[in-house]
Amino acid sequence: MISFRERIALYALLTSLTSLSIDALLPGLREIGAEVGVAPPLSTQHVISLFIFGMAFGELLLGPLSDAIGRKTALLLGLCVYVAGTLVAMLAGSLEMVILGRFLQGVGVSGPKIATRAMIRDQFEGDAMARVMSLMFTLFILVPMLAPALAQGLIGIGGWRSVFGAYLAIAGLLSLWLVVRQPETLPATRRIPFRPGLLILNGRRILSDRRVASLIVATGIVFGAQLLYLSTAADLFLDAYGIKETFPFYFAVLATGIGLASFVNARLVQRFGMDAMARAAFMGMASTGFLMTVTSMLWGGRLPLAALMMFVFVAFFAIGVLFGNLNAMAMRSLGQVAGLGASLIASGSSLVATLFAIGMGSFYDGTAVNLSVGIFAAGVSALVLAEVATRSDMLPIEAIR
Repeated sequence: MISFRERIALYALLTSLTSLSIDALLPGLREIGAEVGVAPPLSTQHVISLFIFGMAFGELLLGPLSDAIGRKTALLLGLCVYVAGTLVAMLAGSLEMVILGRFLQGVGVSGPKIATRAMIRDQFEGDAMARVMSLMFTLFILVPMLAPALAQGLIGIGGWRSVFGAYLAIAGLLSLWLVVRQPETLPATRRIPFRPGLLILNGRRILSDRRVASLIVATGIVFGAQLLYLSTAADLFLDAYGIKETFPFYFAVLATGIGLASFVNARLVQRFGMDAMARAAFMGMASTGFLMTVTSMLWGGRLPLAALMMFVFVAFFAIGVLFGNLNAMAMRSLGQVAGLGASLIASGSSLVATLFAIGMGSFYDGTAVNLSVGIFAAGVSALVLAEVATRSDMLPIEAIR
């Protein structure tokens, strides 16, 4: 039987495929643009943001499928789509085809992202579920710390297409591990038939819950602030500070903020509760964004590098606390509709995050001003939405069969 530690490791690596698919490409964005060309209105920023947009579509499909055919089968189906998208991007001769492949990768990676959350919900509840997610994110954070540096080495040897070759190998190994070691967590007796009419009824029931709907938007805005950083980080470090070769080092240092926060949250969440932990993180994120914005303005938009690192590290610490708690808070009342609920939470938050990042990213001017404002706006608005959610009644959402 698979042990608790092996389950956490497998879930963390499956979930990290999303982060890996984003972070490992960051050092190669300019190389992609130089080789395949830029085709306005598309730019290399969209190699990142439209990957997330693809996730929004995949999550709508693969979540309900996981309720109908089982978590494990839906997860493997997602990995197959991910492999297909990886091949399209790796063989692409234009930016449009790279982005199409990235969109398909986003659709496919929804399988691991959604099914692992539903697997956790099948086995854990409440603060215990938040602890498991935080432990998972603690392992997960090794990916953004190491991925850009390893990918930069790969790109130096085999070009940006070699990164997609690595994606293929990793997806294959994870599929094999999943098939051999992970049992199904959703018995056939608890499955919900995949019928469009039934999905609409259950989806309407979930989204009409003010608590869940508020947390979906709050989660998306927080993720949007991180996505804004990810889509502009390589350009910001080069344009504002002339940093290119050592970019993975700075990226890894900032990523430790999320990892440290996940570790701290895993230790404290069962003592203080997920609501209190999330509230403190929202306030920290909003305060950091405000101070970062004021400092940026005082320096004429040219925020000193040390100040940028400090502010973004603290913001990432807040985001790290929120990641484990917001998902657990949103899924707390889902019960029998955990698969569809996880799908709607992830899809809705991905869509909100994409719109937030693209909107704020369009104001990028070579300085940290738009990132500062984005972090501040995300912290304040998500805090308000979370307060609305915590003051709403929490009633179990039963499935319509």
